[in-house]
Amino acid sequence: MDSRTPCLIGIAQRTIREQPGPEPLDLWESVAREAAEDARLPPDRLGSIQIVWTDSWQYDSPVGRLAERLGAHPRHRAYSAVGGTAPQRLIGEAAAGIAAGEFDSALVAGAEALATRRAYRKAGEHAPWSHPADPKPPYGWERPPHPSALAHGLFMPVHTYPIMETARRARLGLTIEEEMSERARIMAPMTEVAAANPYAWRRTARTADELAADRRFVGWPYTRSTVAVLEVDQAAAVVLAGAGLADRLGVPEEQRIYLRGWAYAEDTWEVAARPDLASSTAAGAAARAAFERAGLELGDMDALDVYSCFAIALRQACDAFGLDPCDPRGLTVTGGLPYAGGPASDYVLHATATMAGLLRARPGHGMVTGVGMHLTKHTCAVWSSEPGGRLGDPSPVHVAREVPVVSAYSGSGVVAGYTVAHGRDGVVEKGFAVVEVPGGRAYAVIEDEALATEAEQRELVGQEVRVSTDGKVNVARW
Repeated sequence: MDSRTPCLIGIAQRTIREQPGPEPLDLWESVAREAAEDARLPPDRLGSIQIVWTDSWQYDSPVGRLAERLGAHPRHRAYSAVGGTAPQRLIGEAAAGIAAGEFDSALVAGAEALATRRAYRKAGEHAPWSHPADPKPPYGWERPPHPSALAHGLFMPVHTYPIMETARRARLGLTIEEEMSERARIMAPMTEVAAANPYAWRRTARTADELAADRRFVGWPYTRSTVAVLEVDQAAAVVLAGAGLADRLGVPEEQRIYLRGWAYAEDTWEVAARPDLASSTAAGAAARAAFERAGLELGDMDALDVYSCFAIALRQACDAFGLDPCDPRGLTVTGGLPYAGGPASDYVLHATATMAGLLRARPGHGMVTGVGMHLTKHTCAVWSSEPGGRLGDPSPVHVAREVPVVSAYSGSGVVAGYTVAHGRDGVVEKGFAVVEVPGGRAYAVIEDEALATEAEQRELVGQEVRVSTDGKVNVARW
């Protein structure tokens, strides 16, 4: 084997259940040291340190502060942008750097302490954490939302994802109750996986009937029990190295997990610009490229972890992969973001560490997918206890075409997808819709509370609505 063949040799995860807990920097250091110990690699020997963006706290020099803690002087450093695909893209960059001989070892770490931040807020206190960035940097998204989306207040995933869910529901001819029941049936087995996962945030198995009975809506038709839980204190890290270094460190062959192939693809950045709200062309493109690079197929996989921030992410991926949502292999090795925990951009790092541990115990192949922004960015990675394949690179294997977004519109239109926002008290606040209009699509709000409530009782997709505008915000009525 080429001495530069990259392999994953160290893993670590932590979940802090008592708040207030440590700050992200402390968590980074903890999992970094644990993963390095697992890899038999002194932390100060790391050739690359890469960190997933943390929403919890903005440090003045994230990688620099961790390197200082570890006594490391890595020649390669990276701090990611926001998004659920970030961990895999960093891992891919680390593997490529090792294969090219730029460095022989790499750490990828991530942590969130959002549960602790919440505890401090509830106590009326500020988080007493170290090395704050001054001035605070701009938010780490790669591209800001469309001005029209911002004008309508439609930029939170809890509102954009259900718009795509309602479009798919209508496409399939499901009733509102049928969609909810099917969602509960798909996600109930995930709760059982989380219950057995010592690092999971929610470790209570739930039946499909229990999940379906939940009516605490957030972004209708999604309930609190079926969406990612963000306010967690969790951290994870992986260490990769070249095969030659792994040999010198004495890492056993059965501890080495290989990235056989991975790929990245993009749908449109704006929900309204997506040609088909009900499906994802990018998810399928990423999977096909990853499997082709790996020299394997979906049927060869012994374990799967499909990104699950919202049910539509699972469903569009299964549709694109040709995967039965009730596949006996299961859709997750962790329990998924609603139950294992959804630490902002960091979940895929936990899924990768868990998958690596599983493949060490039971040699074979596993797939881990990631999703970023509004079902915009997609990664698919094939991991194996056997070397082979070819890595791939971060350039998109697919970029979707865009439907024009009409910022201001007055006239009639047809609803393509919609949702109803609920406050923390569970009360209906207003609705959001993507409307087919001449020349493209427009965002619109449903301001009338009675109409927004009515929208939860019947199918609105495909209905003609009247849209008025003040030049900035479009309002839909019927």
